[in-house]
Order: sequence, then structure tokens, then C-alpha cells
Amino acid sequence: MATPTLLTVNQFADKQPAFTSASLRSLIFNEATNGLAKAGAIVRIGRRVLISEEKFFAWIEAGAK
Repeated sequence: MATPTLLTVNQFADKQPAFTSASLRSLIFNEATNGLAKAGAIVRIGRRVLISEEKFFAWIEAGAK
């Protein structure tokens, strides 16, 4: 099993310049209604919020809401 790529919001924004930190935070804030939570793209460990890069892009390809 491959290790998933988990990135902080700022790391994700730096790696994927099409997404700003602010836009990612907005998506995370609304994760329950936009499908990100169901896709499993957001991982919380304590107060740290991480984004699963693979699941995030799978969510986009599936027709992000």
C-alpha cells in the first residue's frame, strides 16, 4: 500500500499554484456541503488539517461541487 501524500494548506498551495491558501481554507470550511469530507480528502490530526493530494484531485475529477 502506497503512503498517501498529506500536505498542509500552505504546502498544497505552494505545490499547486492554481489553488490559493484562502480558496483551500474556504473549501475546507465547507467540506460537509461540497463533498470533500465524503471524499476523505481532508485529514485532521489534533488541530492540524492536512489535505490528501490524491483524494483531493479524485474529488475534482469526479465533478467537485
